[in-house]
Amino acid sequence: MTEKTPRILLIIGGGIAAYKTPTLVRGLRAQGMAVRPLLTAAAEQFVSPLALASVAGDKVYQNLFDLNDEAEMGHIQLSRDADLIIIAPASADLLGKMAQGLANDLASATLLAANKPILVAPAMNVQMWQHPATKRNMAQLAQDGVRIIGPDEGDMACGEYGAGRMSEPPDIINAALALLNSGLNSGLNSGLNSGLNLPETNLKGQKVLITAGPTHEPIDPIRYIANRSSGKQGYALASACAALGADVHLVSGPTALLAPANVTMLAVETAAQMAEAVLHTLPCDIAICTAAVADWRPQAAAAQKIKKAAKGKQDKTSTLSLVANPDILAQLGAHKNRPRLLIGFAAETENVLAHAEAKRVQKKCDWIIANDVSTTSKIEGGVMGGDLNHISLLSEHGIDEWQTLPKSEIAARLAARIAETIKERKEQNA
Repeated sequence: MTEKTPRILLIIGGGIAAYKTPTLVRGLRAQGMAVRPLLTAAAEQFVSPLALASVAGDKVYQNLFDLNDEAEMGHIQLSRDADLIIIAPASADLLGKMAQGLANDLASATLLAANKPILVAPAMNVQMWQHPATKRNMAQLAQDGVRIIGPDEGDMACGEYGAGRMSEPPDIINAALALLNSGLNSGLNSGLNSGLNLPETNLKGQKVLITAGPTHEPIDPIRYIANRSSGKQGYALASACAALGADVHLVSGPTALLAPANVTMLAVETAAQMAEAVLHTLPCDIAICTAAVADWRPQAAAAQKIKKAAKGKQDKTSTLSLVANPDILAQLGAHKNRPRLLIGFAAETENVLAHAEAKRVQKKCDWIIANDVSTTSKIEGGVMGGDLNHISLLSEHGIDEWQTLPKSEIAARLAARIAETIKERKEQNA
């Protein structure tokens, strides 16, 4: 099959997040994809057809009953002509129509007739996202093979806070690349991947192990020791490496995030479970340890909830005995099957670079990614739990400080740096 331009049908649902779609279109096109927009009636209230047509370089489709559109490109042909369908933002209404098989407008009719991979980026109020009806619809869509990215957690246009924000365009683009490069649903879309090329510098053939998120160390059946890690940076790295063709294995502590597309994921809770999963995944070519693993755990978790003193009695100070958790990064650095490229993360609150360099040497890492997670880091929302990061990459060759960027962009650039390093090593050994 000859090389071709990947073709995206972008369906835009009604929601304030639709204002991000011109940026999404530009990003998709920058990755070499052709984008054809389809606007729902509600989406027209948030983004103009003219603006979309300008950035897409293609006609914007809107009306199921437009005789000219149906003659030129019917709703069935719209899906047939695409390699991947992206719905962003995917409103609760549109997701419900998909789950129930309704087809009373151009978007839902096109989706019901589709035989191509579908990626949805939900966006709605937090209460709508948590509603049992939405949960049922999302479970049905997942069962039907629809891939889901997000939603993210954060402030909303309605003034509330929580899960429901549409994933950022770079994250959606990474997920789209991963789906296209994997040839997902090849039975429906035979030969899709054979006509698409990864970037010249890629991670094809590389097994990548990534740890992400916090660990929870039980005190009793209700309480645990944890930290504020959201897992966003690790998940973004998993998506970025998968988009470059890597065989990605993500070992994740408890997070509110959905598994990235085209990634093998294992969910764990404690540091001991994470250590076991990591060692079980070896050998691998590259390991990236972003997880904020708890250094200590209670010596013994109580079988029942620890109660306060009875009413009227004076509470006594309780003592919690702690023992050290496995040092996963150090274990990888000393392992007989040590990854050829071992990358650790150092979340510090003071003397960031000095502590990170000491960690790199002590843990026998090739690189350490250092970041300041203190309250004085000047990053809006904070690094831990937020969407931005500011890193310094430390190696035997020195320090490379990066500007503050979205975690998705940090991930994309770091994945590209890893791919370039692997390529250089191969050329040196040739």
